[in-house]
Amino acid sequence: MDLLLTEFATGVTVVKPKGRFDAFSAPSMRERFDELLGNGNNKFIVDLSETTFLDSAGMAVLVSLLKRARYANGDTKLVWPIEPAAKRILHLTRFDQVFEMNDTMDVALKRF
Repeated sequence: MDLLLTEFATGVTVVKPKGRFDAFSAPSMRERFDELLGNGNNKFIVDLSETTFLDSAGMAVLVSLLKRARYANGDTKLVWPIEPAAKRILHLTRFDQVFEMNDTMDVALKRF
C-alpha cells in the first residue's frame, strides 16, 4: 500500500492510504500513526478515497487512531472510499456512526 502524508499549518495531518488497507498493511500504518502521535499530532483526516479494500485489521487501526487522537484532545475524520465494497463495509460496521465521514478531504479540513 502506498501512503501519502500531508501536514497543514492548521495542525491537521492528512493521511491518504492507496490500495489495500488490510492485515498486511495495517502494522505499518499503525507504526506510522504511532510516530505521528508521538510527535504531538492529534488532528487527523484519513482520506480513504483511493483505498480499494478494507478489512478488520485496517478498521482496528482506524479505531485505535480515533481513540488516541481524542485522548490527546484531537480527533480523526474520515473521507469516504470511492470503491463500493470498501464503502459498504464502513456502512455495515457502522463506522459512519462512530467517525465523522466526509465526501472530500476539503470538506473534512473545513470541519476542523
